[in-house]
Amino acid sequence: MDILEKVKSIKDLLLIQDIDGVCIPLVKDPLMRKIDASYVRAAVKLGDEFSVLTNGEHEGRRGVNRLVERSLDKNFAEVAKEGFFLPGLAAGGVQYQDNFGNLSHPGVSTSEKNFLASIPQQMQVSLEKKLSILMPALSKEDVRKQSHLSILDTELSPTINLNRLFELIPNNVSQKRELQSMINDVMQEIIAIAKENGYNNSFHLHIAPNLGLNGELEIIKYADSGDVGTTDIQLMLSGANKEAGVLVLINRYIMKKDGKAPLGENFNSRVAPKSIKEQVELCIKNIPQSKMPLIIGVGDTVTSTKSTENNKWLRGGSDRGFLTLIQELGKAYDKDNQIFIVDSSGGEVERPSLLNKNLTGISDPYDPLKFNILFKDGPEEYISWFKELVKIRSNDK
Repeated sequence: MDILEKVKSIKDLLLIQDIDGVCIPLVKDPLMRKIDASYVRAAVKLGDEFSVLTNGEHEGRRGVNRLVERSLDKNFAEVAKEGFFLPGLAAGGVQYQDNFGNLSHPGVSTSEKNFLASIPQQMQVSLEKKLSILMPALSKEDVRKQSHLSILDTELSPTINLNRLFELIPNNVSQKRELQSMINDVMQEIIAIAKENGYNNSFHLHIAPNLGLNGELEIIKYADSGDVGTTDIQLMLSGANKEAGVLVLINRYIMKKDGKAPLGENFNSRVAPKSIKEQVELCIKNIPQSKMPLIIGVGDTVTSTKSTENNKWLRGGSDRGFLTLIQELGKAYDKDNQIFIVDSSGGEVERPSLLNKNLTGISDPYDPLKFNILFKDGPEEYISWFKELVKIRSNDK
């Protein structure tokens, strides 16, 4: 049975969706992103059944809110009044927004926010120094310009993005790998600065895309022919990960329906258990089967690469964790949870494609994460499906 037919009779439904690469085509310059106005207008009709979950941010000059305003040709006050902002969690799960643009940062201290505000400048100094050595052909002015373009000065997750630097060396895989290693060194310096300032457990590095974990550290996906690999490294607050965000969104969903938050009114990503096993156990302990919604999880960044060292599969990607949690919750609660993957290789960023029948670079024959729907034509195809879902669910209310 088609999933659209299934959801007609579902009482409790929650769609949790990534943004970049899912409903927005990937571009080399994040400031040039565009979001479809018809998608924005459709999303509000799902009400509490829809939440975004992104490592990007809602606010600031790079925030998704600016894209929504431009798509609707309205200012912040106008969009907020009409309730057309995308509701849900950003910055990996520590920035919450409703569809009226009301913003909060559950579990984040003022001290941490103040420290984060100082980080982009420190990133700039370190990046300029290392880039001038790695790419000596660049003039001092170009080094400064390229470094500035590569640093995304977001409020809660300052990031180095390599897309613009990669444009300078489109066919040089070895130098792309050197750049990836270099920005990792820069971000390790930032972690050291945080610890020197007393923030021993406040931050971690998120590598996107990655090849899973080595202990608690994410593994860089080095560039290869046909796959650019890691493009971003973000300084993230501890606990800011999408898996924890799923729990926060479920907790809020049930609270809005029943008036009681099963995980507690103050539950946030930073106090959530770390492992998927513990996260499922927390839900089972506190949320009865009758209260758990059927969940649709939608992402685009999932990776799988066979290690040349031990022949094992290295599985990662920014969306793998939260999609896996949704899958496991479906098993635990006997719910037909759905996992969707959108092909984001059609944008300006070189990535493995879903058009490859073996899903090379995305999945593997032994991958425990299974996809119910593959949107091979990218965000445009997903948006079309999404609008059909909205028609069904909004007509049923």
